[in-house]
Amino acid sequence: MSIATVGIVGAGQMGNGIAHVFALAGYDVLLNDISAEALEKSVAVISRNLDRQVSKDKISTTEKDAAMARIKTTQALEDLGKTDLVIEAATEREDVKNAIFAQLLPHLQDHTILTSNTSSISITRLASRTDRPEKFMGFHFMNPVPIMQLVELIRGIATDEPTYKLLLDVVERLGKTAASAEDFPAFIVNRILMPMINEAVYTLYEGVGSVKSIDESMKLGANHPMGPLELADFIGLDTCLAIMNVLHDGLADTKYRPCPLLTKYVEAGWLGRKTQRGFYDYRGDAPVPTR
Repeated sequence: MSIATVGIVGAGQMGNGIAHVFALAGYDVLLNDISAEALEKSVAVISRNLDRQVSKDKISTTEKDAAMARIKTTQALEDLGKTDLVIEAATEREDVKNAIFAQLLPHLQDHTILTSNTSSISITRLASRTDRPEKFMGFHFMNPVPIMQLVELIRGIATDEPTYKLLLDVVERLGKTAASAEDFPAFIVNRILMPMINEAVYTLYEGVGSVKSIDESMKLGANHPMGPLELADFIGLDTCLAIMNVLHDGLADTKYRPCPLLTKYVEAGWLGRKTQRGFYDYRGDAPVPTR
């Protein structure tokens, strides 16, 4: 089979980025969210990001208009049942993902491939809750999706070879690079990245350095484009905490214990850029460290 239509669950930062790259690559996209406001905002963000690509001569105005014409939206999850490929890009909570799959499954075509953009949760476990574990995979895009080149492909224990090869072809058509990861907690990127961020939070928690000194040290001393605390704010502190909990629970190693300060920020609702406060306060003209 070939993929022509793609359904995306979740119109947040990841969902709109995924919709952007699929529409630009020529796929018909159906973007779903329970919120009409989120869908409207998502389409506006995609349009602005495509305009940015036009201004940089990366795409033409004609290509931008064609991509926008391929994107449709719906608040009805069952509408995605008509698509060839479904990508779940909801919040990083296993119970939420399982509830979405349970609602979606009765409406899927037999050939539809079901995937999750999860950054850490077991693909085998998610697949086992569906009626098509052989046609289920992890399809993990990096943020921001239109810019980042990598896509992690994660096979569950039951994923068949045709499904894997088909998604490899999709990644190639998107103009991105696939990295195959085994189904272990947090896969490759976040298995390495999140403990680094967590250790940066411990460095702050223990008073070894301030927010500014920690971030500047890694940018100037290790040539990182963003400091680890700045990056945590960009990702979302709730997402960072969720991934660290998956690592800690799944690998039973104390080195993955989430820093208490990270937990405190999440409990305060200081989740980073999306709430205007995290390790930096974004409510003014320029970000200001909160510690």
